[in-house]
Amino acid sequence: MSADLIFTGGPVYLGGARVGTGVAVTGDRISAVGADAARVLAGPRTEVVDLAGRLLLPGFIDAHVHAVSGGVELGQCDLSGAETAPDYLRLVARHAAAHPGEPWVRGGGWALAPFAGGIPTRELLDAVVPDRPVYLVNRDHHGAWVNSRALELAGIDRRSADPVDGRIERDADGVPNGMLQEGAAHLVGRLLPAVTAADRLAGLLRAQRLLHSLGITAWQDALLGSFNGMGDPSEAYLAAVAGGQLTARVSGALWWDRALGAEQIDDLLRRRALLAAPPLRARTVKIMQDGIAENHTAALLEPYLTPCGCAGANRGHSFVDPAELGKYVVALDALDFQVHFHALGDRAVREALDAVAAAREANGDRGNRHHLAHLQVVHPDDIPRFAQLGAVANIQPLWACHEPQMDELTIPFLGPERTARQYPFGALLASGARLAGGSDWPVSSPDPLQGIHTAVNRVAPGADGPVFLPEQRIGLAAALDLYTAGSAYVCHTDDTGLIAEGHLADLTVLDRDLQRQPPERIADASVDLTFVGGRCVYAR
Repeated sequence: MSADLIFTGGPVYLGGARVGTGVAVTGDRISAVGADAARVLAGPRTEVVDLAGRLLLPGFIDAHVHAVSGGVELGQCDLSGAETAPDYLRLVARHAAAHPGEPWVRGGGWALAPFAGGIPTRELLDAVVPDRPVYLVNRDHHGAWVNSRALELAGIDRRSADPVDGRIERDADGVPNGMLQEGAAHLVGRLLPAVTAADRLAGLLRAQRLLHSLGITAWQDALLGSFNGMGDPSEAYLAAVAGGQLTARVSGALWWDRALGAEQIDDLLRRRALLAAPPLRARTVKIMQDGIAENHTAALLEPYLTPCGCAGANRGHSFVDPAELGKYVVALDALDFQVHFHALGDRAVREALDAVAAAREANGDRGNRHHLAHLQVVHPDDIPRFAQLGAVANIQPLWACHEPQMDELTIPFLGPERTARQYPFGALLASGARLAGGSDWPVSSPDPLQGIHTAVNRVAPGADGPVFLPEQRIGLAAALDLYTAGSAYVCHTDDTGLIAEGHLADLTVLDRDLQRQPPERIADASVDLTFVGGRCVYAR
């Protein structure tokens, strides 16, 4: 049988640091690897793609992304393209003026660093939108910036108590100042008008176009459920499947409601069955074990430092009781759920690994491929446990660099010893751990090439340095494998992530050969073509 598609004339990254010279595709599968083997399958109707020296590689897979919410936010008051407080306020004012009929001004994408202590105030928003409530999630989605009208509608004042899983920031007089951390954001978020099913579907399709343009052929959506005012994206995925519009392969992570316990497992089983709709499936459960370091909610073994550099009392939050966490993970593992942990601080990392160890002891290795995302601070004693327990390190490389949020809001409160333990990619790799790569978009850019650049250089794209913990840099092949074979393993799509005969033809063509240019130029590359199952879903 003749091939439908042949790639020739350029290098082929097969995976695992192996390089080939040509690929043939028949139907939705790779039918030959190597220029000579591919040439044999050429027929009169075979389409030939001349790579002209460009690099062909397995399609990128994002192991931790929020595609629907990211796509929806692109259609709201999107602040992700700005970097200063005045620019944020200009965009908010512009959006409010352009949408006078909207009852709320809502959106997100702002960074903490432009504001003193990472805390913006309601007065800033009041000056540009005094007449309507404003709700803007920050870039990491662990807090919200609101105006006075929003606080008033939510009944939040100086007498309001902090929720157990969050914090209402206050001024010197104890008056809420407009910044709501973690679960406190829900106090206002619950009042937001519901995003319609049509809006969520449009957001998914908007996101899919963007992700395909970046060479992404599959992803794990890290939150199928409702959280901090974000509605459940599950129906959008099902609608896209029913309409033949979902071209990516999607693994969904069902949200673990931390206000509930094991009684929610029956509903998780029901939803897993409901969402088994290829190319969608949802056999993963997402447990958010802690918050983030910048607002001091990431769970640490020892307290954060205070602004004077002294030891404080705050060690962050473990959102799920560690004693109960192990029981939940044992039960989920026995039902063949994969568990996807949000774990930034070293205490949360240890608690998650302890839960995986409990599941291993109770159930043996069931091949569920549990993984820990983010891993900002990891105690050295826990590095070898990833390989020992078969736990995957699901990393977001773009965060492993010097930038204002790191240098001003994190390092001073961690101190030098814990600072040196941040994002230990090299140490994890050397220990034998499996690594997967994700973006956490819309928290940070979904572009895998930017993540690869940062993993290799430990310097942000476009920055000159200094290098952040240079000993934790990894090589180009290892960084490519993060977003291909590593993420395919996490998503249980073992016939993707490598270019091999019989694998699905999920492929990406870059505009150059990354192997032939300096590491500091990796982020200059871009995607020319993206294929899913042999079908072109993006062409520049």
